[in-house]
Amino acid sequence: MYLEIVTPDKKIYQGEVTAVQVPGIAGSFEILNNHAPIVSAIEKGNVRVKTATGEVKNFIIEAGVVEVVNNKIALLAEAVIG
Repeated sequence: MYLEIVTPDKKIYQGEVTAVQVPGIAGSFEILNNHAPIVSAIEKGNVRVKTATGEVKNFIIEAGVVEVVNNKIALLAEAVIG
């Protein structure tokens, strides 16, 4: 899967990933390969990214939106903290 994390100021992350966990407004959920298409609001919290090399990266974000279509994940965040 391919992930892009973008804020109004800059692109925070882009690259191949195997899993992404996001803080949805109805609870945290994980996106894996071949996930059904979805658009979801996300709230302030931790976004956990497992890269294709097995590395785990964490980003604390303000509210935003995540979209998943055809193994492409676009996460639009208001801001990344820290």
